[in-house]
Amino acid sequence: MKRVDLNCDLGESFGNYTCGMDASVIPHISSANVACSFHAGDPLVMEKTVALAAKYNTAVGAHPGYPDLVGFGRRNMAVSPAELKAMVIYQIGALKAFCRSQGVTLQHVKPHGAMYNMAAKDRKLADAICEAIAEVDSNLILLGLSGSEMLKAAKDKGLRYASEVFADRAYEADGSLTPRSLEGSVITDEDEAIARVLQMVQKGTVVARTGEEIAIEADSICLHGDGVKAVEFAKRIRQALTAAGVEIVPLSQLK
Repeated sequence: MKRVDLNCDLGESFGNYTCGMDASVIPHISSANVACSFHAGDPLVMEKTVALAAKYNTAVGAHPGYPDLVGFGRRNMAVSPAELKAMVIYQIGALKAFCRSQGVTLQHVKPHGAMYNMAAKDRKLADAICEAIAEVDSNLILLGLSGSEMLKAAKDKGLRYASEVFADRAYEADGSLTPRSLEGSVITDEDEAIARVLQMVQKGTVVARTGEEIAIEADSICLHGDGVKAVEFAKRIRQALTAAGVEIVPLSQLK
């Protein structure tokens, strides 16, 4: 039986501002990427999100991002590999403490937004992220974009890693995600998203924005918790995968 992880970015509220539908989404996923208070989230939100994941037996991962609350971590920043490494260590350490306080094992690390996209193409940044993970906990799994420099760096450093694909994002011909500034970068049609997920999981391909069918490896499927249809996406994608004979399991059961 084919097995795949279903993950979602959660814990992205801040103070009095609510972002996402965490409590409604989390029952339908197998892994949660929890914001670590740089791009979103705050200590109380981190604590509550870890507790919510524990309640539903959902695996927890750190979701480190650039220190850019206003831009939600989606704006590129000119940081050195040394700075990036320190940022990632800091954020993993913070979430790992909350996990430990609640008896939860931290499963993985998935960089957020601009950090994720930049490290997908820049080997020096990818190496910095992998070094940070290895120095904090070499058992952690790096979750990165299919075919990216991050996964190559993880492999070279002997880290566990998993290849991620996106249910609700368009792709470019080189396998990168379509920039959010371009029309059609975010897929809002549920039927289209489900069809793409099934193709990625069953055939190992996806149709790029420009029409090419490109190869892709789907260990884990990402949904965005701040999407307007996040809950429906999660429900329907899980149902479609199950109906197709695909088992939904956390990353630790894949890698």
